Amino acid sequence: MTQKQKIAIYVVLAVLVLALPLLVQAALTAMGVGYSGWIRIACTALLYVLLALGLNIVVGYAGLLDLGFVAFYAVGAYMFGLMASPHLTDTFPAFAAAFPNGLHTPLWIVIPLAAGLAAFFGVLLGAPTLKLRGDYLAIVTLGFGEIIRIFLNNLDHPVNITNGPKGLNQIDSITFFGVSLGRPLEIFGITLPSVTLYYYLFLVLVVVSVVICHRLEVSRVGRAWMAIREDEIAAKAMGINTRNMKLLAFGMGATFGGVAGSMFGAFQGFVSPESFSLMESVMIVAMVVLGGIGHLPGVVLGAVLLAALPEVLRYVAGPLQAMTDGRLDAAILRQLLIALAMIGIMLLRPRGLWPAPDHGKSLQNKA
Repeated sequence: MTQKQKIAIYVVLAVLVLALPLLVQAALTAMGVGYSGWIRIACTALLYVLLALGLNIVVGYAGLLDLGFVAFYAVGAYMFGLMASPHLTDTFPAFAAAFPNGLHTPLWIVIPLAAGLAAFFGVLLGAPTLKLRGDYLAIVTLGFGEIIRIFLNNLDHPVNITNGPKGLNQIDSITFFGVSLGRPLEIFGITLPSVTLYYYLFLVLVVVSVVICHRLEVSRVGRAWMAIREDEIAAKAMGINTRNMKLLAFGMGATFGGVAGSMFGAFQGFVSPESFSLMESVMIVAMVVLGGIGHLPGVVLGAVLLAALPEVLRYVAGPLQAMTDGRLDAAILRQLLIALAMIGIMLLRPRGLWPAPDHGKSLQNKA
């Protein structure tokens, strides 16, 4: 494929992605069907793409199996929830006196704070696990993710910080230069609903994240991560500071989780510990593995498919449940169909749907 053909394909894909919510809105409105649910699915898929890109740095580039990545997602969500909801001002008189109108954090403050706080927790997780590999590292990171969730679930006594299992509600929408994404916006006679505005915000974040990940991949840091992934002892013998590189991988990957979490809190308007269970971490790992470990297009594809597949299968599980007179639970049946689809894909494509191309490997001798 020539360079011009690649550019043409990228341009067509960009136009389709930009026009997707407008086309869905126009088509479903003409049919008399609500369209916000479908665009919300696209927004959720973009959030999962952000999470998968962050985990790909840790798992795909550095080869560190992290099963507690959802902890950084939770940290970002609760950080924004505390800074954009009335919980702190209602609970602590000092906050009420300092911010009589409440905390209403704009976007340009939210993203750096979420990234920085999540990076701190990423380094905090990475520091004790520097000498662990493989299954042992997976177990420790899994425990870290569960510890964060349990803390969030119990930090309502003796001082109510997270509001415990009741979660944080009344979270503000994202505000960008005085424009609230929680209200429709009219541009050139076209009314963009709130969910469409969030779609475009998440799309911008995904594009920026893909560019950052690509630059990291081809940089000296990325090559150092890949050397550690292939053979840590050899990388250390070549002079690579494996300790700092591992900490950097945990910190850089966690920033994406923190930003995605803050966007999730603003998008949902409510966060609770149940949103950050172990299954979420497993799903994010599955996205990276299913798409193709270490390959950016594959990771994006895997995240979009696994985020959208459960919603699409709702329309399959419902009729199957009706055929059995309700004997099958639709939710369990949907999980079974997802599992069967994943098993089939991994049997047919063991390296993922879109694996990284093989470079530097000798060609097999032809018979």
